[in-house]
Amino acid sequence: MVGLMGRVTGTVGPGLVGEVIVRVRGGAEHFLAHPADGRSRITTGTVVMVMEHLPPRTVYVTAAYDS
Repeated sequence: MVGLMGRVTGTVGPGLVGEVIVRVRGGAEHFLAHPADGRSRITTGTVVMVMEHLPPRTVYVTAAYDS
């Protein structure tokens, strides 16, 4: 999971439990998401990279590209 790219489907931010969709095992799966640095706000549609995975369905992400 770590290093995979995904797209935000529900805003990720401090105090929020966001959602991302990541292509895994030949399909696409939704995961609950938190900002990897604990303070970024990542809006819907942003491409992100998974920095940490807490099984079964939680990931910590960071924006993959600078805005």
